[in-house]
Amino acid sequence: MNKIFNADNIVLNKRLRNKEDAIDVAGKVLVEQGYVDPEYVDCMHKREDVISTYIGNNVAIPHGIDGSEKYIKESGISFIQVPEGVKYGDDTAYIIMGVAGKDGTHLDILMKLSEVICEAENITKLKEAQTKEEILDIIGDLTV
Repeated sequence: MNKIFNADNIVLNKRLRNKEDAIDVAGKVLVEQGYVDPEYVDCMHKREDVISTYIGNNVAIPHGIDGSEKYIKESGISFIQVPEGVKYGDDTAYIIMGVAGKDGTHLDILMKLSEVICEAENITKLKEAQTKEEILDIIGDLTV
């Protein structure tokens, strides 16, 4: 089992101008942590052009499109906390979680994340967290 989420994948108190910035920052973390090749970030933007990755509850989960799997080295998640929010169409996201799933693990990752982010209380805690440890405590030890 690979560890897909750790403190190095978390960015706190980020200011973003728009959803394109959100995707860039979420993708940059995935690249810097060695989960994906830089081309994967372009695929994340293409996904957003096809359908919004805003999932409700003030959360967006940018990820790649079909065919982007070749740019994924291993499964990983990035977490960007945006206290002022960033617009996703008519909605506002305060939590951006970039996802890269290797070898078909994408849906497993999304299901594990949905268990956490479907709770409004968890979203509030994630938005207000002051430390990376608080984020890790809420999201838990994600493995695939």
